Amino acid sequence: MANPPSIAASHVLDRVLVLEMVRVTEAAAIAASTLVGRGDEKAADAAAVEAMREALNSLYMDGTVVIGEGERDEAPMLYIGEKVGSAIGKGPCIDIALDPLEGTTITAKAGPNALAVLAIAEEGCLLNAPDVYMEKLAVGPGYPDGVIDLDKSASDNVRAVAAAKGVAPSEIIACVLDRPRHEKLIAELRALGCGIMLIPDGDVAGVIATTNPDTTIDIYIGSGGAPEGVLAAAALRCVGGQFKGRLLFRNDDERARARKWGITDLNKIYDLTDLAQGDCIFAATGVTDGSLLDGVKRLKGGVMTTESVVMRASSGTVRWVKGEHRKQA
Repeated sequence: MANPPSIAASHVLDRVLVLEMVRVTEAAAIAASTLVGRGDEKAADAAAVEAMREALNSLYMDGTVVIGEGERDEAPMLYIGEKVGSAIGKGPCIDIALDPLEGTTITAKAGPNALAVLAIAEEGCLLNAPDVYMEKLAVGPGYPDGVIDLDKSASDNVRAVAAAKGVAPSEIIACVLDRPRHEKLIAELRALGCGIMLIPDGDVAGVIATTNPDTTIDIYIGSGGAPEGVLAAAALRCVGGQFKGRLLFRNDDERARARKWGITDLNKIYDLTDLAQGDCIFAATGVTDGSLLDGVKRLKGGVMTTESVVMRASSGTVRWVKGEHRKQA
C-alpha cells in the first residue's frame, strides 16, 4: 500500500486514529505485565519502553517525544527529543508525551493503579516540561471556573470545592501521594476533617480519578512530577475539569534545566491550556487493577485481556476499550 499523502496541520489528528493510540498503550501494558510482582522496577520499565517505542515506530507519523523517559544521555529509548514513527521527515508532525509505565514501584510490588500512558497533540501544543516537581491542584468537570487556586491553602481549596458541591468539607475526599514531603499537607487536611485517599504512586491516575464519580475522589492536591502534570492535563482537556500547576525547584541545576527547555517564568502558574493546547488525544491501558482501569489478565490458551481508555479534546469523546489478545500461530 502506498504511503498516504502529506496532511495539513489542522487535520493532523484526524488521521492519527484514536484506536492506534490504544494499540500503543496496550503493547506497553502487556509487556510490563510480565514483570508484575517480580520486584524489578527497571526491568518492568524497560519492557514497557521497548514495546511502546516499537508500536510508535509502526505508525505513519513524524513524531517527536516532548515528555519522555529523560534526556538523551539518561534514556536510551523514548528520550526527550527522540523522533518516532514511520514517516519521519514526511509528516504528519506530532508531539508526544508518554509514560510507558506510570508506577514502576507499583508494578514491581503488584500494587494498584499502574498504567501505560500516552498523549499526543499537534506540533508545539504540549509543554516541554522539565523533569522537576510540580505543585498540583485538580478537580473534575462541573465546577465554576476558578474554584481552585494555588495561591490559597489546601484547606481553602477544599472549602471552595465543598461549597461548590453543596456539601460540608468533611464530605470531600482529597487524593494525595503518600510521601514524607506531604506530612504537613496531610495534617492540615485531617484537621479540616476531610477524607484523604493516600496513593503510593501514579499521580496521573490520581488526577484523572477526580473526573470519575465512582472513585469518590473530589480533588487532587500535592506535588509530583511535572511531566506527569502534562499527561494529566491532556486527559482533563478531553473530559473537562480544572488543573493548576507550578514548577518547584530544589536547586540551580533544576532551574537551569527549565530554562534549557524554554521556560523563562519560573514562578508561572500553569492552567490546562498552558500544558496541553489545541486538539489532543489521551490514552491509557491498565497494567495492574486500579480505580480507573483493570489490569492485564492472562487467561487459558494464551489469551490476554486489557482495558483502556482513550479520550479526544476536540470531540469530548471518551471510549472505554476492552481487548482480547491471542498469540498468533
